[in-house]
Formats: sequence, C-alpha cells, structure tokens
Amino acid sequence: MEIKKVATEKAPAAIGPYSQAIVCNGMVFTSGQIPINPANGNIEAVTIEEQAEQVMKNLGEVLTAAGSGFEKAIKTTCFLADMGDFAAFNSVYAKYFTTKPARSCVAVKTLPKNVLVEVEVIAAL
Repeated sequence: MEIKKVATEKAPAAIGPYSQAIVCNGMVFTSGQIPINPANGNIEAVTIEEQAEQVMKNLGEVLTAAGSGFEKAIKTTCFLADMGDFAAFNSVYAKYFTTKPARSCVAVKTLPKNVLVEVEVIAAL
C-alpha cells in the first residue's frame, strides 16, 4: 500500500502537523479546508456564503493536485459554526458538489481561526 502526501501552493498550507490531503488505494482524503486565502494566508471572507466559496476554491485546488475533482467526490463532512447557516451554506455547496455525494453536516462549538465553515472530502482518483 502506497501512501502519498498531497501539497499545493494554490491552497492554504497546513496550519498544524498534517497534510492537505493523502492519496491511498485510488482514493484521496482531504484535510478540512477553511476559508483562508492561500495568496496571503488571511481570512478575508465574512459571510457564510463568501466563506463557503473560499472553502470550495481551496478544496478544488487540493482535489486537482491529488488528481481528482468535485465530480469524483464520494463523501463530504461539513462543519458549521452555526446551524442557522445551513441553507445559505447549501446554496454554495450545491454549485460544486453537483453529483450529490454522501454527506454529514454538523454544527460545532468552534472552528479553527473562528471561521464559519470547514469541509473535508473523500474522493476517487
């Protein structure tokens, strides 16, 4: 079994002891992405929609670097700071995950850097 670390400068660098994604057995497992602008390392997006858009851009870059894409997503896990943002988040999410992969979406007490959303993906290559 070969395990390959995925890294791209087009998505935010890991802010801890982890990889942006791992490829193993024909699958890619992304780490959770938050709405950091990879160009400057800042969180510029304010609303849930803006933050979700940045998260999707970051996920797209990680998936591309791994040799995959949104259309190959099998399972996502979505973390929201406020379940009141569920509908607004879904409006952005649906534009990217058009194949409707399996999904879990939960509200959590706090996310890194106090962002509103974090998303991770398991996808085929």
